[in-house]
Amino acid sequence: MIYVTRLNGKTFSLNSDLIETMEETPDTVITLAGGNKYVVSERIEELIERIAEFRRCCQICKVED
Repeated sequence: MIYVTRLNGKTFSLNSDLIETMEETPDTVITLAGGNKYVVSERIEELIERIAEFRRCCQICKVED
């Protein structure tokens, strides 16, 4: 899960495994595998960093178990 921010400033978590596409139009639109779309204030590069960090954390937790 990663945290993202709607254009109105509200933060919510999103399952990054379900992201199908991300595009800047100029706002960032995230489309999930089920077809739901979310417009967020973060840029794609920042979202990619958050996803990578989340996945790194998941790998570390698996190794420690």
